[in-house]
Amino acid sequence: MSNATARVLLYSDDRTVRQQVRLALGSRVSADTDELEVFDVATEPGVFTAVREGGIDLIILDAEATPAGGMGVCRGLKDEIADCPPIVLLVARVADAWLASWCRAEAVCAYPVDPERLPAAVADLLRAKVAGAAS
Repeated sequence: MSNATARVLLYSDDRTVRQQVRLALGSRVSADTDELEVFDVATEPGVFTAVREGGIDLIILDAEATPAGGMGVCRGLKDEIADCPPIVLLVARVADAWLASWCRAEAVCAYPVDPERLPAAVADLLRAKVAGAAS
């Protein structure tokens, strides 16, 4: 663990979802990961602008967001952004996990936001990113 901060981009048009995600994540998802700094965006253009500006370590996308759902945004990011940060997709139905893999999301979490599963998925992806950077 370093003194750095992991920057997380959170996309949802629903402020309740954004609030639930923030509460589930807290300020740190595990003792061996950096503190989190979560940035909210409510629009697809906001996602692309933030990612293109750089400095994002992980992205959480709401698959149920409107008018642009997180799955389409995920696929677009993976197609358009070189070295796209890892993505967690929040899905309404567990059966949608196959679509999330088609979108090339690294992790999938189902609604309602699970205060154990979501932080665990985020911690796993942050650890993998650090391990990848070290090799």
